[in-house]
Amino acid sequence: MSVNRRHILQSAVAGSLLMPGLLSELLAEDSTNPVAPKSAHFPAKAKSVIFLFMSGGVSHVDSFDYKPALFADHGKEVVFDHPETRNRPGYEKIFLKRPGWQFKPRGQSGIELSDLFPSIAKQADDITFIRSMHTSHSNHYNATLGMHTGSFAFARPSIGAWLSYGLGTLNQNLPSFLVLAPQMPYAGTQVWASDFLPGAHQGTRVFPGPEPVANLARRVSSSRRQQLELSTLQMLNATHQETRTDDTQLATRIRAFETAFGMQSEMPEALNMAEESEDTLQLYGMTRDTKDGFGWQCLAARRLVERGVRFVELIHTGSSGNWDSHGNMADHGQLAPQVDQPIAGLLQDLKQRGMLDDVLVVWTSEFGRTPFNNTADAPGREHHNWAFTSWLAGAGVRRGHVHGATDEHGIRAVEQPVHVHDFHATILHLMGIDHERLTWRHGGRDYRLTDVHGHIIRDILT
Repeated sequence: MSVNRRHILQSAVAGSLLMPGLLSELLAEDSTNPVAPKSAHFPAKAKSVIFLFMSGGVSHVDSFDYKPALFADHGKEVVFDHPETRNRPGYEKIFLKRPGWQFKPRGQSGIELSDLFPSIAKQADDITFIRSMHTSHSNHYNATLGMHTGSFAFARPSIGAWLSYGLGTLNQNLPSFLVLAPQMPYAGTQVWASDFLPGAHQGTRVFPGPEPVANLARRVSSSRRQQLELSTLQMLNATHQETRTDDTQLATRIRAFETAFGMQSEMPEALNMAEESEDTLQLYGMTRDTKDGFGWQCLAARRLVERGVRFVELIHTGSSGNWDSHGNMADHGQLAPQVDQPIAGLLQDLKQRGMLDDVLVVWTSEFGRTPFNNTADAPGREHHNWAFTSWLAGAGVRRGHVHGATDEHGIRAVEQPVHVHDFHATILHLMGIDHERLTWRHGGRDYRLTDVHGHIIRDILT
């Protein structure tokens, strides 16, 4: 679309000849629109991702990775050079520590899962558990950055930004990448930033609560007056841009005004939970008065992907702290109920609506927690990047399946190990993207989410 055509579109809006829906369709066809829908590299299994991130490090051996030997060998001394115990006073000796929750077989698949997440455990037959995850850093900042961007030391575009860049969005009235986060995770806004990609691909943050998105209500007397004002602004911006075609920040700002106008028309309805039935609200553990919490986040995510949002991330940091249970694993017992029923409800709801066939649900933390401590009866566990569990459910993923394994005590990923780069490559593959071809030239070389790494986890694909 040329600038002249954009001028025509803006003039038409000013004259009320175009409704927001029609404007959305025209913008979707605009070759200058960075989030216009794009073709995938090959037929995709999934069209949207719901990314559930548990900030702080969930213990794999207390949740999804059953280790009978860890129960039996409680108190046994082990010796190795672990990054969290190396040269640390008081950790000259380390001892195995048994899980704090009991495990039992779940569903027809018989996968052994703990009582920490009893509702999610009931959905075991719809999930692939990757028990052999490992990552490159044991610090929260670095591991969180790595899980989101594939880079453990420097800021890089988030996976949501990469998918927005690669595929665009199916709804021009809503951002392509939304982040529902009541509190800031480790690494802050870098986890949803676009970095060197155009700014239109960065995540838009939604705050669960009475006002999830600020300024959604127009501040002028009528919709027509607002359209006139925005049209004039856009024409001035377009004229200004004609001589500054290489200014990506300017292009991003212009696109932001277009997105904001669309959000005012569609976001209030997308987040209007009053449209949901009592049965649906109960699935998520909600009532009519619920305005926040992880149940609200999960239901909002379903409503957003239903309306064409490409990537929705939900970040759980806990109402009184995150999953970083150094001092007391009982913290896990306080945090798990906040997410357990909502996540199980999300899976059930998507399945009932037939959406689990084309929506990919991803659950992960930045790393696991040590199966040991400096005393066997220490109440907490330390950071553990050598092994942890993530899981996938939905489009293109095997159901009721376990991939990989850790050793008998859950210390190292020893069978079919999966690095974060492999995890990312697989998510992109399910979205129809070849992770080696999704690149952006920056600083003299081509960058990609998986850098120079990454292998698709073929075993978990249908």
